[in-house]
Amino acid sequence: MSRYRKNPLRDLTEQELSALEHVAKSGSERADVVARTKEILEVASGCTYIASAAAAGRRSGQAVSQLVACFNRDGLAALEPHGGGGRKPSYDTSARERILAEARRPPDPARDGTATWSLMTLRDALRRAPDGLPHVSTYTISQVLHAAGFRWLAARSWCDTGKAVRKRRSGTVMVSDPDAEAKKKSHRARLSRWRSTGISGMDRR
Repeated sequence: MSRYRKNPLRDLTEQELSALEHVAKSGSERADVVARTKEILEVASGCTYIASAAAAGRRSGQAVSQLVACFNRDGLAALEPHGGGGRKPSYDTSARERILAEARRPPDPARDGTATWSLMTLRDALRRAPDGLPHVSTYTISQVLHAAGFRWLAARSWCDTGKAVRKRRSGTVMVSDPDAEAKKKSHRARLSRWRSTGISGMDRR
């Protein structure tokens, strides 16, 4: 008889799965963050906690159970280092705005090597830019983009919600939803209320 899981993993959203897969394949992320990411992905694929720990190079199934409980409650934030690993990089408002500015810039295929942004190409562009962020990670970029309302589309590109390109007689223009910021604040408020009541912080629509 199979053993009942005390902390079964909730369903992952498309955005969470995309971010997890990027971190798991990254060669520049912290080893402990990559290990926790792999454990979550293994559990999501149906593996036991013991097997998931082994796949990530670890041994404790109990630790995976605790990680799953944290992920169910905190989402991607559960992967962040929690002490013992040195000082975490801090990104202030100007740094976050720099990440968003790069994401909103149309990539130059010749210079950036891509026609649509991904977490990896955004990271490389930010690290390479003279005024960029030389140590920024794909995980940090993902967190900043999600917080700002960006979403990962099926076309494998990031979309800034609340903005759209429209064709006019005078040419192509960028238009904005005047209520976009209010909608984002309302969404963040709902997430906060859900977390306070023990419900998953991600929208499962």
